[in-house]
Amino acid sequence: MRVSQAYGATDTGRRRRHNEDAYVCDPPLFAIADGMGGAQAGEVASGLAASALTEGGGGGGERRVGELIQEANRRVHERASTDAATSGMGTTMTVALVEPDGSVRFGHVGDSRAYLLRDARLEQLTDDHTLVAELVRRGELSPSDAEVHPQRSVITRALGTDPDVDVDTFAVAGQAGDVFLLCSDGLSSMVAGETIERILEQHRSDLQTAGKALIHAANRGGGEDNITAVLFELADGVPAVLPPPAEPDEKTREQAVAPDDEDTLHPEDGVRLPPTADTMIVPAQALHPEPVSGEPAGPTQAVPQAGVGRRLLALLVIVVLIAVIVVLVWWGLAR
Repeated sequence: MRVSQAYGATDTGRRRRHNEDAYVCDPPLFAIADGMGGAQAGEVASGLAASALTEGGGGGGERRVGELIQEANRRVHERASTDAATSGMGTTMTVALVEPDGSVRFGHVGDSRAYLLRDARLEQLTDDHTLVAELVRRGELSPSDAEVHPQRSVITRALGTDPDVDVDTFAVAGQAGDVFLLCSDGLSSMVAGETIERILEQHRSDLQTAGKALIHAANRGGGEDNITAVLFELADGVPAVLPPPAEPDEKTREQAVAPDDEDTLHPEDGVRLPPTADTMIVPAQALHPEPVSGEPAGPTQAVPQAGVGRRLLALLVIVVLIAVIVVLVWWGLAR
């Protein structure tokens, strides 16, 4: 059994300033980490965790996957304990390691997920380590209520918060044609499972297209968090060295551009940017990322100048106000 194709991509989303997700797409090793913490500490945490995997050497088995995640936890916790700027940071982590016999070993902490598409059916392989997921497992909360619960983002387990972390490990016997997806909650919380299943089945022969379509769907659904997807497919045959996954192009990187975490304009919105006081030249793609029916595509588009008239009107208003004040003062003195 071998990995026949693989693809990984990450996107900031529509409401975040920074991307705190990190991923590994290095067959036979795949992983995703979703960082959390003040300032850019989440980005530091996920980056440290991902680098621990790539520097962890060879080996296999569930024990090896657990050791890799424990080492990632140690690095994040050590940094958070010694650097005040990153105190309290942490990250989720979901790891998949494809063995030569076709089995896939998983390690999991947090609410980033692993899915399997087999025979046109999508199955969630991991259990979320969140407060609402635990309440659902206990029967104290329905799945539909969990989707809108105000504390649905509260995770109960993460890397970096303690010296040791409890890691869920398990194995899946792979079959030819299996497609696996690792994703952050920025994807799974924005796109319904049925839609993920449909997209993967529609594009299973081209995982790069599938990954871009999933990110696009998450952004269309709101893009409230960073979005990351790692995909790989199994096939019969001897493991071979795959070319490195292509970097996401600029159309896939649907980055947020706002200076804060509030709602922002986004290429998906198709909204024209407002004019400023002075004439400016704006790339036409910034106004319409995709050609609009009936309008010719062009390299740039000018926004008309509108500042001079406004300045003259403001000056006239000031002069009138001064005149009124002078008349009122003179009238008062005359009495």
